Formats: sequence, C-alpha cells, structure tokens
Amino acid sequence: MTTEAFTVRTDGETVKRLDQLAAQLDRSRNYLVNQAIQEYLELHAWQIQKIEAGIAAADRGDVIPHEEMMSEMDALIEEKIRAFEDRS
Repeated sequence: MTTEAFTVRTDGETVKRLDQLAAQLDRSRNYLVNQAIQEYLELHAWQIQKIEAGIAAADRGDVIPHEEMMSEMDALIEEKIRAFEDRS
C-alpha cells in the first residue's frame, strides 16, 4: 500500500503526550497517529452503519413501542440491583 503525507496541526501539549506515549511503546509518532486515525474511522463507520440500520428498521416499522422498551429496561435494572444487593 502506498502512503501519502499530510500535515496535522495540534497544540504542543498533545504533541508532547504523543511523543511520550510513542517512547513508552517504542513506536514512532507517525505509527501512533496512523493507529488513532484507523480506530477513529472504524468506530465512526460502525456507528454510521448501526444508525442507518436503525433508521431502516424504523422505516419498515420494525420497532418496539417506547412503553414496552421502558418496561423491559426497568425489569433489567431491577434484576441487576437485586443481584448486586444479594452479593452485599
């Protein structure tokens, strides 16, 4: 894969922290920035896919009524609270 250079401007404190982390990991600043960009792109692509899937489901009418969902969530919360209290 070919690479392409571009410039990023950021504050000095961010550069300092990036350089410290790079030194701790024995990696280059460039490597860490590329990793961060890849993770950012993957995360946001995943979020967009999930949002689009949710919109498509809503357009098809494939949704759970609010009251039903809230009842399910309340029951789940109560179950977790009871389990936590039983351990205490």
